[in-house]
Amino acid sequence: MTFIDKEPVKRVEKIIKEFDENLSVSVLKTSARTALEAASSLNCDVGAIVKSLLFKTDNKFCLFLIAGDKKASLKKIKKNIKFSDVSMASADEVKSITGYTIGGVSPVGHINDVDIYIDNTLERFNSLFAAAGHPNCIFKISFLNLKKITKGVIEDIIE
Repeated sequence: MTFIDKEPVKRVEKIIKEFDENLSVSVLKTSARTALEAASSLNCDVGAIVKSLLFKTDNKFCLFLIAGDKKASLKKIKKNIKFSDVSMASADEVKSITGYTIGGVSPVGHINDVDIYIDNTLERFNSLFAAAGHPNCIFKISFLNLKKITKGVIEDIIE
């Protein structure tokens, strides 16, 4: 079985194709488990890599899409989105909420509904690269289309 045949990758491919038939999943020869690995594999700026980070908030889980060269700020997330409690989700929670394992969490195709917030600094790139359900699979998308496909809210959420 190739990476593209795995169920999580097929889930991403279906959603991005329904959104725009020109979008597609690419399989990398090397891992894109971290933003640095992905940028190296794609020969692009690490900031153009979309990190999909799941956090536990007051009474639900939320996904934060952060530029690869930035760090999420719990202080700003609490202040700007008005949460009183925010913490990183565990690997088991990530898998059970999104249906993806860490390193392959896509901004789309989650098995449960999650609110999505997008780091406003991602807007500085013409093309972004996001995980597509597996650490070796990505898809390329514009900032505007990332906002549209995820129905994400743009926020200042980084350090």
